[in-house]
Amino acid sequence: MSAAGRRPGNSPLFIGLNSGTSMDGVDAALVRLGDGPPEVLATHRSDYPPALVKRLRELVAGGAVPAAELARLEVEIARLFASATRAVLAVAGVPAARVRALGCHGQTVYHGPNDETPVTMQLCDPNTVAEVTGIDTVADLRRRDLAAGGQGAPLAPALHGELFRTADEDRAVLNLGGIANLSLLPADPEQPVSGLDTGPGNCLLDAWIRERRGRDFDRDGEWAAGGRVDASLLASLRAEDYFDRPPPKSTGTETFHLAWARHRAKLDGPDPRDVQATLAELTAVTIADALRSALPTVKRLLVCGGGARNGWLLARLSRHLPDAEIAPTDEYGLPAEWVEAVLFATMARAAVDDQALDLTAVTGAARPHVFGAVYRA
Repeated sequence: MSAAGRRPGNSPLFIGLNSGTSMDGVDAALVRLGDGPPEVLATHRSDYPPALVKRLRELVAGGAVPAAELARLEVEIARLFASATRAVLAVAGVPAARVRALGCHGQTVYHGPNDETPVTMQLCDPNTVAEVTGIDTVADLRRRDLAAGGQGAPLAPALHGELFRTADEDRAVLNLGGIANLSLLPADPEQPVSGLDTGPGNCLLDAWIRERRGRDFDRDGEWAAGGRVDASLLASLRAEDYFDRPPPKSTGTETFHLAWARHRAKLDGPDPRDVQATLAELTAVTIADALRSALPTVKRLLVCGGGARNGWLLARLSRHLPDAEIAPTDEYGLPAEWVEAVLFATMARAAVDDQALDLTAVTGAARPHVFGAVYRA
């Protein structure tokens, strides 16, 4: 899937590359970053080969993986990220030499900031990306934050605060990926931008429909919309300690997966469609709970990520947040599907400019720091 944009002018060009916890492909965005808001010039979506998706899901599920397999995966994923880079440049008709740097998030396969030894792993060899594309590559965007005592996530508030904050009203931005995270944007300029991972976004919904119907996702929430919420099942799932933990906090599919849900409740008794409806309700209610706790005066909730196109899920959110206007970020200048890719383009600019970002109120890191390392082409 590709979308061409306007021809770039003289402002610096950057590329953002992202693959989320769905582990199904690479999003690439070519972005002009001048003095004003980011301008998306072109986008491209590259799907992972099915065999790679299978290997990644097996890895994340906790199977033993030889070191050689991890090394091979890093290079294979890097080549796919490089290919997506070339594709988005072709869409825009822009040579690689025009791009100052690219931000490469890589493929998250483990995120354990609260482990005895805090760790996070995003697979993608930046040396390969830099060599194949000929573009300076910024990668390893999370581990410095862990080293500084932070959670390494969420990172999106760095962009959301810049683009969507206003002195007129308290706002929040919801990134509805596999995991849901909130950026909290108080109108009071004396209050810092903050944020947190609320828990599951699409990850349980995708896993359940894949297991029961062989589909990768529930388009527009149609399957969930035909079911009924099982109150007992919902209560069992909501009893997870993570939901009551105060921020800063982040999580991943290491915690929220079908085995976790089966451990907490019986999934195989109710009608499968009722389970899907209940998992959607879990996502909606835990987001609403977190937002009411962290920023109860919120007036507007902007939504990005793949879940922004799930009409049923947004309807459930509206039910639990009746006093907040809910709309995709498209209505505020940035298409919902491309916000994260744009984030990594802006982080690439900060890294090559040696600019420290202050996400201490988000991640709990001890101090501001530069996110990512630069691999020269």
